[in-house]
Amino acid sequence: MGSRSKIDFAYVAGFLDGDGSLMLQLKKRSDSPKKYRFMATVCFYQDSRHKKTLFWIGDLFGVGYVSDRKDGMSELRINGFASVQLVLVKLFPFIKFKITQARALAQACEILNKTTLRTISEKQLRKLVGLILVIQNENYVTKRKKTGTELLKVLGLTP
Repeated sequence: MGSRSKIDFAYVAGFLDGDGSLMLQLKKRSDSPKKYRFMATVCFYQDSRHKKTLFWIGDLFGVGYVSDRKDGMSELRINGFASVQLVLVKLFPFIKFKITQARALAQACEILNKTTLRTISEKQLRKLVGLILVIQNENYVTKRKKTGTELLKVLGLTP
């Protein structure tokens, strides 16, 4: 990796620390036997007048999509366990403020990349709930998120 790409990754890590978010969500899904799915996301936000930067970041990694929101902001969303893990591995040396969330999200992606919802163990599901809570607790949130008990209930892990 040349010095140019290190500079680029350092810039993107700073952007993530300031204007990005890391998310691990448990989403309801009615079309699946398990009735839920996990979703990993890295998201970068920018005023829509300056969204060129978001396209550059997406091109740098070769993943993600840019969309415009109604509030004048644009976002680059990178979804999927492999894509999120790829981005985090390249940014790890440079992330400063969101390193706790980044480590938790990378750990979750590693688990979810190696298994399916059909074969995932109860121990792995409980670990993922813990990682969701780590990320939630470190993130600034404007609305209440599910508690650990609520997440375990969705996964069928409570009596």
